[in-house]
Amino acid sequence: MDTFRVALSTDFRKADGSPTFPSFDLAPLKDNPNVELVWVDDVDGVIPVSALTGCDALILLMPKVTADSIPGDGRLAAVARFGVGYDNVDVTACTENAIAAIITPDGVRRPVAVSIITYVLALSQKLFVKDRICREGPSGWAKRADYMGEGLVGKTFGQLGMGNIGAEVFRMAAPFGMRLIAHDPYADETLAKELGVELVSPEELFRQADFLSVSVPLSDATHHYVNAERLATMKPTAYLINTARGPVVDQVALHEALAGGIIAGAGLDVFDVEPAPADEPILKLDNVIVTPHALCWTDECFAGIGAADVAAVLDIMHGRQPRGIVNREIAEDARWLAKLEEYARRFG
Repeated sequence: MDTFRVALSTDFRKADGSPTFPSFDLAPLKDNPNVELVWVDDVDGVIPVSALTGCDALILLMPKVTADSIPGDGRLAAVARFGVGYDNVDVTACTENAIAAIITPDGVRRPVAVSIITYVLALSQKLFVKDRICREGPSGWAKRADYMGEGLVGKTFGQLGMGNIGAEVFRMAAPFGMRLIAHDPYADETLAKELGVELVSPEELFRQADFLSVSVPLSDATHHYVNAERLATMKPTAYLINTARGPVVDQVALHEALAGGIIAGAGLDVFDVEPAPADEPILKLDNVIVTPHALCWTDECFAGIGAADVAAVLDIMHGRQPRGIVNREIAEDARWLAKLEEYARRFG
């Protein structure tokens, strides 16, 4: 029987064969008689070319896909990332080989936005320090007045980036009574107006925000965008939140700003090096809340991401343009269109 071969990186299952993320429902693929699932191992963190030879699509978690990963048989049509970050995929190489690089913005939009709001609430209410002094007994309780929280009404919440996630954060933040600002050169001005968001320059964003959330992809343009110079312009009472990618923030500069009282605190789900080493200096600071690039990891999040990847793969199998293509120019590539036409003929 003619089959559509879908590869999955093996970090989607544990050593005993059980699923790493049970809410990732593979049934629509497993139950399709025209789909063959294959598990592919990485070699030193990179998917080897031998693993993808003869495959039509790859659903990828953590390993990298480089130019050397792409088979010469021309069959591979899609690399679908489990999430919205794609810095582990060589998008240029995908485009050159008529392969769609796909992400799942709809699956992570609400869960990541919830994570950002979680940081805002935890930082403003001094949640972690209050948890700690409560556990100290009466002597800790006696310190309650030393750790007064901050109300949010009238505070300025800023987003560096107002894409899918940034816009959702603003929707969730609206009832808190904060002023909403953002910097994003690609922002939809009509949407910003609808959400009550003032679009400002990067200089004004850093100067005005009481809470500044980073929601931009990692690229050459955004690497260390949040640097010592920009941190120095922030309010000493301000908080930085990063749920995007660690290298967007100069971590050494951030440590110095936090340790030196340049800003009040931070909420970090991402780091320059991951996993963050135990001796990472920023982990020693008590004005930082840290999570292991997993704050948004919920059953809801992973079910949504998985469903989006599965839907994209099945769309391609049936000859349809999928949602979430990063290298959008591929949609007009004659080689890509020929792949879709062939899939439609065989499976449509």
